[in-house]
Amino acid sequence: MDLEQALERHGVDAGAADPFRRLLEAWSREPDPHTAVPPEQAVDVHIADSLAALVFPDVERARTIADIGAGAGFPGLALAIAVPGARLDLIESSGRKVAVIERLAAVAEIANGHALHARVEEWGAGEGREAYDVACARAVGPLAVILEYAAPLLRGGGALVAWKGRRDPSEETSGAKAADALGLELAEVRPVEPYPGSRDRHLHLYRKLRPTPDHFPRRPGTAAKRPLA
Repeated sequence: MDLEQALERHGVDAGAADPFRRLLEAWSREPDPHTAVPPEQAVDVHIADSLAALVFPDVERARTIADIGAGAGFPGLALAIAVPGARLDLIESSGRKVAVIERLAAVAEIANGHALHARVEEWGAGEGREAYDVACARAVGPLAVILEYAAPLLRGGGALVAWKGRRDPSEETSGAKAADALGLELAEVRPVEPYPGSRDRHLHLYRKLRPTPDHFPRRPGTAAKRPLA
């Protein structure tokens, strides 16, 4: 799928094509883009898959969005272009990956996408607590872990969008238990086909209904080592 088709598929104005094109060109020139995605698949795997989150009105309405474990910058940089009225904070603990995000954002002239060199647990315990309308997590970990990362970041009524593949009843049960402890609730699991031929892709939407208890987030690394469920 070419870039224009990807934008049309996800309801993004074709006028935004140039920033996306600059982003893809900058990514292709990275000496170490931290991804195994070949260039010919970048529109599908990076852009179209990131834009799938626009299926939820929460994302288009958001004014502050956190990309948890942003890696090489997706979905955060793509969403920054698609939702120009929002501030996108791309939270990443690897300094090398933060440098990649900063280079990509600069070349693509993405003024509303900002790389944050931080552990998400530390950011959620400090300045980032209850600072976001939406949190996104793509290829970060099991639902119970993602939920613990995201809940402290979200303000009341905020939403988490988690990218997942084939549905896993055991993982979803653990996620429901963790959500209950964190003040979140599953609102929807939406099957999506971000690009033709993509299979077994689902977006899990959670909403924050109650304040997250003060003892969350736990210390860095604890959520992954000892999940809530």
